[in-house]
Amino acid sequence: MASGRWEQIAEGRWRWQSSFQPPPAKRSDLPLPYVISDEMPPTEQVDGKFYTSKRAFRAVGRSLGLVEVGNEKLKPRDRPAERRETKAARRRTLERALAEYKLGRRPKRTQHRA
Repeated sequence: MASGRWEQIAEGRWRWQSSFQPPPAKRSDLPLPYVISDEMPPTEQVDGKFYTSKRAFRAVGRSLGLVEVGNEKLKPRDRPAERRETKAARRRTLERALAEYKLGRRPKRTQHRA
């Protein structure tokens, strides 16, 4: 059943007053919306000109093929030391060196200049 009450608005006239209250609009605690300005201190681009507009600064950089540091997505690095074939090659090299050492073969000593 709907919640509310009857309210008399005039002699013999009644109106249903609902107690439903819509939820308040979602709002921030800040008094105004946060706006990021396009203005910046004069900054020199690689073309030798100074720009005070972030948009113009970025447009010139993009047209020259530059990448703005901090907003590019870095690809995961392929670490050769973590590959299976690299680990196997390293193991074979160490096993061969150990076998030669056990046979009595020693690397020749070289003279170091001081």
